[in-house]
Amino acid sequence: MGPKRILVGYGVDVDAVANWINTCDGSPQTPTNVSRGIYGATVGVDRLLKLFDRYNIKASWFVPGHSIESFPEQLAKVRDGGHEIGLHGYTHESLSELTAEQQRDVLVRSIDCLTKFCGKPPVGHTAPLWTTSKELIGYLQEMGIKYDHSFMHHDLQPYFAPDNSESWVETNLKKSAKAWMYPMSKVKPSKVVEIPANWHLDDWPPMQPIPDKAWAQGYVDTHVVERLWREQFDFAYREYDTFIFPMSIHPQVSGKPQVILMHERLIDYINRHEGVEWMTMSQMADEFLTGRMPGVKIEGGVDFQMDPSSKL
Repeated sequence: MGPKRILVGYGVDVDAVANWINTCDGSPQTPTNVSRGIYGATVGVDRLLKLFDRYNIKASWFVPGHSIESFPEQLAKVRDGGHEIGLHGYTHESLSELTAEQQRDVLVRSIDCLTKFCGKPPVGHTAPLWTTSKELIGYLQEMGIKYDHSFMHHDLQPYFAPDNSESWVETNLKKSAKAWMYPMSKVKPSKVVEIPANWHLDDWPPMQPIPDKAWAQGYVDTHVVERLWREQFDFAYREYDTFIFPMSIHPQVSGKPQVILMHERLIDYINRHEGVEWMTMSQMADEFLTGRMPGVKIEGGVDFQMDPSSKL
C-alpha cells in the first residue's frame, strides 16, 4: 500500500423553504413545514458555518435559486466565508417530472441567479432529490458546468459522468416476455466530472421526520448514523490508497444540536487519519481533471439491436 491521499468534503443542500413548497402533486403546504425551512435557512446555516469555521473546512453549498432570493443575507455569509455555492434547482424541482423545456428554463434561471449573487458562474450541480433525467448531463455540459453530484455509479471515486445516451428496456408485464429481455446499451462518458452521491452518506432520510413518508421517520440515533458513516470511511481507508469521501447534509437536519455534535465527533475521527485533506467538491473535480486524484472509468452495456418483432 502506498501513501494515503483522502479528499473529504461536505455538500450542504440549503433547500430551506423551496423543497417544502415544491410538493409536485399540487397539494397545499402547511405553515409548520415552511417554518422548518426557515429554521434551516437561518438557525441551521449559522450553526453549520460556525462548525466549519471551527475546523477550517470549506464546503460546497448547493442552493436553490429560491433560497438565495428569499434569504440573501444568510447566503451572503456562505459566499463571503469562502465556501463554494452550486446549483440545486430553483424550487428543488424533481428533474424526472419536468419536461426538457422546463429543465432548461430552471437551469438557465438558476445559473443566472447564482452568477449575479456570487459574481461568477457556478461550476457544480446536484439534482434535487438526486432524481435525474436523460437530458441533464447534456445540458450541464452545454452550459459549462464542471461537475455533477447526483449519480451513483461509484461511491468513493470520481469519474466522468455517462452522457445519459444509454438505453434500456423496462419490464412490461402487459407484453410478452421477449419484449423486455434485452441488455442495456453501452455507457458513454461525457466531459462532466461526477463526484458521486450516496444515500448512505446523507443526513436527511434517517434524521428528518416527515410523518407521511415511511422512508423519513427521522428518529434514528445519531450514534447509529455516525457508525454507518465511520464504517464506510474505515472500509475505504483499508481498501484504497486514494479516494474521495463526499458527505451530503442539510441545515434543517444537521443544524439540530444532536447532529452538530455527531459531526464534531465524525470530523475529529476522520482527522486522526493520515493523508486526509478537506476541500470543496469543485476542488475534488479539479484534482481529478489534472490527474492528481485518479478516478475510475465507468463501463458497461453492449451494442445491440432489438428484435423488430417485439413491437416495443
